[in-house]
Amino acid sequence: MSDNRYRKVPSARLSRLASFGQLAGGIAGGMLAEGARRLAAGERPQLSDMLLTPGNALRLTEQLSRLRGAAMKLGQMISLDAGDLLPAELTAILARLRDSAHYMPPSQLNQVLIGEWGKDWRRRFARFEATPIAAASIGQVHRATLPDGRVVAMKVQYPGVAASIDADVDNVATLLRLSTLLPDTLDIAPLLAEAKQQLREEADYLREAEQMRRYGALLAGNPAFVVPTPVEELSGERVLVMDFIPGAPIDTLEGADQATRDAAMGALLGLVLRELFEFGFMQTDPNFANYRWQADTGRVVLLDFGAARPVPEATTAAYRRLMHAGLAEDPAALKDALLEVGFVSPVTLERHAPAFDAMIAVLIQHLGRPGLFEFADRSFVAEVRRSVETVAADRAAWHIPPAETLFVQRKVSGTALLAVRMAARLPLRDMVAEAVGA
Repeated sequence: MSDNRYRKVPSARLSRLASFGQLAGGIAGGMLAEGARRLAAGERPQLSDMLLTPGNALRLTEQLSRLRGAAMKLGQMISLDAGDLLPAELTAILARLRDSAHYMPPSQLNQVLIGEWGKDWRRRFARFEATPIAAASIGQVHRATLPDGRVVAMKVQYPGVAASIDADVDNVATLLRLSTLLPDTLDIAPLLAEAKQQLREEADYLREAEQMRRYGALLAGNPAFVVPTPVEELSGERVLVMDFIPGAPIDTLEGADQATRDAAMGALLGLVLRELFEFGFMQTDPNFANYRWQADTGRVVLLDFGAARPVPEATTAAYRRLMHAGLAEDPAALKDALLEVGFVSPVTLERHAPAFDAMIAVLIQHLGRPGLFEFADRSFVAEVRRSVETVAADRAAWHIPPAETLFVQRKVSGTALLAVRMAARLPLRDMVAEAVGA
């Protein structure tokens, strides 16, 4: 393991603020350089063109991966949710945030574990592997062996992450405002408040252990999934110990045959539908790192339950009506359902009715086909993107859906992106009809 993966987490508020200042300065310098290049080429540069460059995206991913915590988490959300909308090169760079977190240096890790268990913390284990087996936005994972021989995975939270959530979210929001990417009329305060709340929940490992047990009970006996069990006597708010479940990155499923890929993705999409329409509870983070693949058993390992949260009954009801309208191929009912679930505002729909009519027609034609739906067929995306670009160009009509809708849709969209990656072929229409009782 090369030493460049180890970097101390800045835990003090001032040091994190300085990192944001360094990030803003670097991006501003990149914008000036890009503007000068375009002027020299005889072009009239737009501010958004100068900001959204691969160089600036690289600066963003590198600095956010060093900061970790809420800052990196928000960057991961952008990278996952904008897959079909941002330029391909920017999407590829931002995607690095899904697995590019640095590790804590051993000395900092030791201090964290001393704070949790005392100076003799190693006596709790027969073996502790100092090199992490995974690192993410909020913590890193180590493998260890208990004195009774049980192999466990130990998730250790980065110091200062929980205390820095509010400041990090506010700093990211400030960068967005300074970039002028968002119109002044767009009120993002409710979304920021929800983001802070969810991130606080994700930083509470005792809460995550509870959600892990909940999903273990919900999926008990389901042959498609395996859920680890937390080791309660060793777990706390900042350290979470659980069974170590062997498995390979979900990406390795790409090498399986069509039937195997379809079975795994059918199980994952079926789980999303059950979460929304049966459980009323959803793990809302579809980051690919939260899934592992067991080729020998054909099971998907489910990890990371920090983002599990209730789905409000009103949100479930709105999605049910949306699905019924889609199955009925009723454009008028679809518009009403889109308004109800909060995807669009009445003003946006009124100002851009032709664009929405075109978008709905394409989606009905493509998604409403009977038989197997081929997720790898993205022929319709270009048509939808043209309609989206028409709406996006009207900044006065921009609209942020309710946070409850965004969290659910993030899971739906992320699972669909994974199905695209796996080139899955599923009876999508039949699956949705069964889930909503149509």
